[in-house]
Amino acid sequence: MARNEEKAQSMLNRFIALKAEEKKKPKERRPYLASECKDLAEADKWRQQIMREIGRKVMEIQNEGLGEHRLRDLNDEINKLLREKVHWERRIVELGGPNYTKTSAKMTDLDGNIVDVPNPSGRGPGYRYFGAAKKLPGVRELFEKPPELRKRRSRYDIYKRIDASYYGYRDEEDGILVKLEGPAEERMRAEKMEEWRVMEEIKKEAKKAVKSGEVVEIRGVLFEEEEDVVEEERRREKEKMEKEREFVVHVPLPDEKEIERMVVEKKKEELLKKYMSEGLLEEQSEAKAMLNIKH
Repeated sequence: MARNEEKAQSMLNRFIALKAEEKKKPKERRPYLASECKDLAEADKWRQQIMREIGRKVMEIQNEGLGEHRLRDLNDEINKLLREKVHWERRIVELGGPNYTKTSAKMTDLDGNIVDVPNPSGRGPGYRYFGAAKKLPGVRELFEKPPELRKRRSRYDIYKRIDASYYGYRDEEDGILVKLEGPAEERMRAEKMEEWRVMEEIKKEAKKAVKSGEVVEIRGVLFEEEEDVVEEERRREKEKMEKEREFVVHVPLPDEKEIERMVVEKKKEELLKKYMSEGLLEEQSEAKAMLNIKH
């Protein structure tokens, strides 16, 4: 039995292969411009062909041992096919087909996070890096994010977040706090009322003891606060008694007319003294002048 290689080289097998190639249609070439295609099915077929070419090249570019130059060439070819794919997708939409751009794949960094593709021109998907091309010199830095500096919040930013809930104005809206505070509030109110009643009774007993002038023991043993109350009541009663005392004057006080007369007399005395002093000065000056003339 002949081997397979010998079978392939036989005249019959080569004749059958030539007949099969003749029956095949001539291989169609993809149009250079997407606008030349007028059929939606043809446009979808050319798009699928581009997708298969991109898939093959993306698989090939995963190999890091291809070298820097080969990786860069493969990456350029993939980006060229991507731009061509966008043209065909736009043409499919024009012919009434589905919009494939909405479900297109996103670009990711080395950690798998989706990143924005820089595209200053605003046309097409922008330049992308695939596989081992992301680790090339000068490309890795593009995917590294600068460390985020923690910005210190200003006073304006702090107060901007403050609302009514910060000051506790909304604590009672849920109703939970009211239920918990209700019994505690009633208990504290009852305790305060009892303390107030006891203090009022102590004040009344202290007033009675101060008015009578006797030192009596109130309710057996007085606490420190109760002693302070007794001392305060004694001080108030003492001040009140001092104010009520009448002021007795043992010397007769002058009235308004008498005061006016005394003021007038005092002014007269001052004027007389002034005139007398001026007269004496004049006499002395005249005497000195006479003595000078005699000499």
